[in-house]
Amino acid sequence: MTEHLAHTVAGGGEPAGQIEVRCPFDDELLATVETIDEELAEKAMATAHGLYRDRSKWLPVTRRIEILEKVAELMRSRADELALTAASEGGKPLPDSIVEVNRAIEGVHLCVDGLKNQAGRQYPMGVTAASANRLSFSIHEPIGVVVAVSAFNHPLNLIVHQVGPAVAAGCPVLVKPAKATPISCFRFVHMLREAGLPEEWCQIAMTESNSLATKLVSDPRTGFFSFIGSSAVGWMLRSKLAPGARCALEHGGVAPVIFAADADLDAAVPLLAKGGFYHAGQVCVSVQRVYAHQSVAQELADRIAAAADQMKVGDPRSADTEVGPLIDPGEVYRIDGWVKEAVEGGAKLVTGGGRLDGNCYQPTVLLDPPDSATISGNEVFGPVVCVYSVADEEEALQRANSLDVSFQSAVFTRSIDTAMKVYRGIDASAVMINDHTAFRVDWMPFAGLRTSGHGVGGIEFTFEEMQISKMAVLRSLEL
Repeated sequence: MTEHLAHTVAGGGEPAGQIEVRCPFDDELLATVETIDEELAEKAMATAHGLYRDRSKWLPVTRRIEILEKVAELMRSRADELALTAASEGGKPLPDSIVEVNRAIEGVHLCVDGLKNQAGRQYPMGVTAASANRLSFSIHEPIGVVVAVSAFNHPLNLIVHQVGPAVAAGCPVLVKPAKATPISCFRFVHMLREAGLPEEWCQIAMTESNSLATKLVSDPRTGFFSFIGSSAVGWMLRSKLAPGARCALEHGGVAPVIFAADADLDAAVPLLAKGGFYHAGQVCVSVQRVYAHQSVAQELADRIAAAADQMKVGDPRSADTEVGPLIDPGEVYRIDGWVKEAVEGGAKLVTGGGRLDGNCYQPTVLLDPPDSATISGNEVFGPVVCVYSVADEEEALQRANSLDVSFQSAVFTRSIDTAMKVYRGIDASAVMINDHTAFRVDWMPFAGLRTSGHGVGGIEFTFEEMQISKMAVLRSLEL
């Protein structure tokens, strides 16, 4: 029987309508989800802002810790269900969805750690005549209402990264999950409420239209805007923020890898294949551009292709599936068009390059696509790895830095000098040395630069951004 998910606006109200959530692999109807109209959206925002303005209703730190610890317990007890839900609605293979659930649970624990370890500061006073007889210190307070707009590709962990820090910081939060993958968000919010979070502190804003979501983002009562999604949408929404609202934007990149002549092929190929084809390449720091020394470029492409050919593509709910579907049929046709354009422009199709049943696309390796090809200058967000032959590190760096995106990157080499040369010379917020570009743990900073984003992600950093530092200066002649 298809699940029905009612809207979560505190106090109830008539929904605007409903949407269907279907498995991208076989179009199975998974759930119907109620949407909200402008009246319910205003009710949700007014409730959230009212909580923030009434300090008597703020949740004490001990209560927030208790709720988050209970949520982690609930998630652990329902991990199998959460993983199957994420795989079914988002298409990420079940083994990888299990990893996502474990990461999400760890993310909740990181929120608790943030609360337990956070402290204010004391500022020097009494060091000048003007500062005599004074004591100064600071504490942290919530910044205000958080409006979080999320993406489809990690339907549980991304929500934890946006909602978890908001709850920890003491911010009322309105969260809009991706239309394709809202079920995991509903699961998490329901568990928060089961753990004791009053319903008005976290409400799902499944708006009936994008324009209504934009209205929530631009509302002057919004204190912090958290966005994960496309660059065009993120920068547009940022331009509409009210004065004083903070934001964090996480967009995509075209993560470059520089592969030196002395790199260890045996160690590198499994990492590059995983980083390129994980979740069918639907990862914002997926391996896409590999600039390999011309002496090893062909062999590297051939070996990544051999690894790709061994991967099982299919139903994401199967335990042995390694590459699942794209999120919708339009993405399959878009990626296929980009690949065909590159081949027509002179790229060598080493493997793949074809559509499969169930919104799947063959893991594909291209050798030397022209720089003018669409796939060379844009995020493919699909299971395609491009290998480019280069004469030396200088050429690799020049080509890697030629785009307006800047996110995570990688270098493979046995030479510490080469590694440091790339680390110093590449445009990136993080450089993985002898690892793929998609490596991440949730306590590290995760930041897109230039058009790739704004602000710093990662549980610890989001938690800090969702608070203000409030200073007190005490004057006493006894000091």
